[in-house]
Amino acid sequence: MRFSTRVLLLQLATQACVVVVCSAVFLWFGVQQLRAEADSSALNIARAVAESPEVRDLVAAYSADPGTPDAADLRDGPLQAYATGVTSRTDGLFVVITDDHGIRLAHPNPDRLGEVVSTSFDDALAGREVVTWETGTLGESARAKVPVYAPDPSGRPIGEVSVGFERASVFDDLPSVIGASAITLLLALGLGTVAALLIRRRLERVTVGVQPEELVALVQTQAAVLEDSDDGVIALDPDGVVRVCTRAAARLLALDDPVGRTLDSLGLSSQLEDALLEGAPDGLSAAGRILYIDTRPVHRGGRLLGTSAVIRDRTDLLALSERLDSVRSLSDALRVQRHEFANRLHTLAGLLDAGREDEARRFLDELTDRGSVAYRVEGLDQLADPLVASFLGSKAIAAGERGVELRVGETSLLRSQLTELEDPLAVLGNLIDNAITAAAAGREPRWVEVTLLDDEDELVVTVADSGRGLTDESAVFTRPPAEDGPDAIHGHGIGLPLSREFARRRGGDVWVVDRGGPQHGAVFGVRMPGVLGDMGAGPNAGDGRARQRGPER
Repeated sequence: MRFSTRVLLLQLATQACVVVVCSAVFLWFGVQQLRAEADSSALNIARAVAESPEVRDLVAAYSADPGTPDAADLRDGPLQAYATGVTSRTDGLFVVITDDHGIRLAHPNPDRLGEVVSTSFDDALAGREVVTWETGTLGESARAKVPVYAPDPSGRPIGEVSVGFERASVFDDLPSVIGASAITLLLALGLGTVAALLIRRRLERVTVGVQPEELVALVQTQAAVLEDSDDGVIALDPDGVVRVCTRAAARLLALDDPVGRTLDSLGLSSQLEDALLEGAPDGLSAAGRILYIDTRPVHRGGRLLGTSAVIRDRTDLLALSERLDSVRSLSDALRVQRHEFANRLHTLAGLLDAGREDEARRFLDELTDRGSVAYRVEGLDQLADPLVASFLGSKAIAAGERGVELRVGETSLLRSQLTELEDPLAVLGNLIDNAITAAAAGREPRWVEVTLLDDEDELVVTVADSGRGLTDESAVFTRPPAEDGPDAIHGHGIGLPLSREFARRRGGDVWVVDRGGPQHGAVFGVRMPGVLGDMGAGPNAGDGRARQRGPER
């Protein structure tokens, strides 16, 4: 049996019990009220008869006669006629009048006249009025016994007036009372049934038809699966109120106790609010993380329950990808160096085979001064770090394939070498790649200029290009790339926020120096402390000859 059905039956049973008990109490009070009304009527009638002067005089006359009254005289006497008239007018069962010996002077049954009454008359002769239910010769009745006082000044009790109503007449109104109680009972049960059905419907609507046992399973599933997952989950109802927020989601979005609050009250950016409603499959930057958000509408029983959003943190994965790109660039640079060095060796071997030792010696001297590879990058000789020079050389080759010239700024001066490679090269490579893409889509001449400076252990870089610049520099580090947007060439949304994250982890930053204009494109600045060291302290120590190479023009 479904839980809602059990609740319905329990409510109906409870309501039925309450209504039955209340009806029984109401009926009991009705019976007591009818009895009280019969007792009061009998007492009032008995008092009226007992206070009648005619009755008092006649009863006094019979009480003064020591003999037994004659039944024939009583049958046609005034007391009998008086009592019969009162009985007929009041619809009572009887009006009985006795003397001080309990002899019936008036009785509904004339054959009983002159006989002693069947019930006690001591209380009346003692001057006490009695109202009780007793069984006499006429059956059970509600009767009132009132003393008859002598008309003389002594005023002593000289007889009794007893007035009674039979049970059937007393409870003539009982069927109507029972009928009213039954109607009330049915109405109450009907209202209770309707209320129980409405409560059941509301319960099933609120719980979406899920039974308590299923709710327990859902809670266990949420605790075991959702809370232990590295991906965050947020569920919103149709009104935008947060109903579920796992610990991972609260951590990724920097939320504090969001359940039960509206999405607008969480203090999130408008971009993140839109992503939680519509999704961000291309990723976005939020709270210093690169997040991918997938949203799905939640339906059950054909009714929309809200929206669920799955939040995945891809910061570390993308960071690893960016670092791998920098390693790939270095690998390309080494491949170029190997190829060109092989060419130099072939040239040298040819000179030696031809017996031209002097030319071979001069060729070796040039290689010593120039280095094994001559990258065609203007200003590359201003950089003392061979790895940075090789990295820029490989980027220059890639830029040349797209018709873009990569050059080093005239004010560059890098006298130290990198002691940390991954993060600086990842940031530098991402900015250069974006600049190359922007320049390739811009006007001619197409160029990218990189300026590198050192300040003790701090690396300062600016990257400028000849592209079309930025239309909204405030959004380049937050929003995902728009396929048809004018700034899509800069890849805003993933690479730049990730580069800024790399820099800020080391106490630095990445920012927009100039949004660009008619003469040049955008200019980005980078500051990364703690990544430079002395010439003999880094991974490139000992390669003094390579640091002295210059460009071949």
